Amino acid sequence: MFEFNNKTNLLESTVQSYPLVDVREPNLYRDFFSYDEVPKVVFNRRLVPMDVPSEFWITDTTFRDGQQSREPYTVKQMTHIFDLLHKLSGPKGKIRMSEFFLYTKKDREAVYKCLEKGYKYPEVTSWIRASKKDFQLVKDIGLKETGILVSCSDYHIFHKMHMTRHQAVDHYLGVVRECIETGVKPRCHFEDITRADFYGFVVPFASALMDLSRDTGVPIKIRACDTLGYGVTYPGSVLPRSVPGIIYGLNHHAGVPNELIEWHGHNDFYRAVNNATYAWLYGACSVNCSLLGIGERTGNTPLEAMVFEYAQLRGTLDGMDTKVITEIAEYYEKELHYQIPPMTPFVGRNFNVTRAGIHADGLLKNEEIYNIFNTEKLLNRPVKIAISNTSGTSGIAHWINSYFHLKGEAAVSKTDKVVGIVYNWVNEQYNEGRVTIITDNELEKVTLDTMKKLDGDFEDNED
Repeated sequence: MFEFNNKTNLLESTVQSYPLVDVREPNLYRDFFSYDEVPKVVFNRRLVPMDVPSEFWITDTTFRDGQQSREPYTVKQMTHIFDLLHKLSGPKGKIRMSEFFLYTKKDREAVYKCLEKGYKYPEVTSWIRASKKDFQLVKDIGLKETGILVSCSDYHIFHKMHMTRHQAVDHYLGVVRECIETGVKPRCHFEDITRADFYGFVVPFASALMDLSRDTGVPIKIRACDTLGYGVTYPGSVLPRSVPGIIYGLNHHAGVPNELIEWHGHNDFYRAVNNATYAWLYGACSVNCSLLGIGERTGNTPLEAMVFEYAQLRGTLDGMDTKVITEIAEYYEKELHYQIPPMTPFVGRNFNVTRAGIHADGLLKNEEIYNIFNTEKLLNRPVKIAISNTSGTSGIAHWINSYFHLKGEAAVSKTDKVVGIVYNWVNEQYNEGRVTIITDNELEKVTLDTMKKLDGDFEDNED
């Protein structure tokens, strides 16, 4: 059967049949994943087309996956962070959903308080155990959708669940039917998809879910979970590790609509952000993230990173208020006592701080030379100089102007007397064996003392 595709303007085959392949022994892809070696990236040089959705967005798992790797949030903390997510999301709701646990009384209280706020976005959703009792709990609370774990690699099916593939599919479909019968929309979390038999299990199972969706009239989302961060974006890389291949295959071979495909990645191999971006580019409308990337092991895709990925791809923030990202970072550090690594992009204390003297000289002339964008405008974080033995007079001048908000004629240059005296004091510190950077408090005192002395000398000369 053929069908005209209005997006590609081509006649395309719509009959795709991938039967479930049952196996006696699990397919663990030992050629790729030999446990005693670094995982291998394999290529077959087959390319799939880029297929960017007309609209795409972000979802949040700060209170679910993000909470599994830290001490539990209090109700007050969750509701405040939820307010910040809403503010960051903007009027167009680019952060569509935020998922919560429902296991404890505290979790449920937080959900109720967030629902009471009446925000359209982020929509409150849940993640629960696959049981009818929990489905009813979701419905009683008033949530429209919930996540359900459906592990899809043979590592899980054979070694954790002790089932065959057919048994796993039958079990999963039964659970999803129960969810739909309860009146809740299911979101199926395809755990460990980057180690799963894609054509032998993932596609036939996803196809069966789409058949169920058509029969019931209930949309069934599929979250592709890169549980161990094995996904890669290299052109021509082989499944199951290929992110473009996974997204293309779910859409083209299993018939999952773009708006029902979501990517959830981990950062074990430093690929979380890149993998999430490629998921958007190859057809997933949604990428699932957590604030500051907090999550199991190496963490999830950082939500704040995908805000800026979105802006780069679309050429607009679509109303997202990026200054809230700095509010979030400050809240985590001051109120939650969470230490953000200082070099972390966008939120770390040093992400737009330079120490090199030659860089400081460039910043003094034009901050665009060494700053990624107008961080003061977009993040309420003006570019800074950290003073050390390599900062030079340009670094001192930039620090003084920035710290004391000196602009125009009031600004000092690297040849001013005050700069030279402070520079000499800094050098003396390091000549005496100091190895740490000079703190702002120290520099403030030395600079103010120097300015007072110079003003006094000037007055004496006038006399």
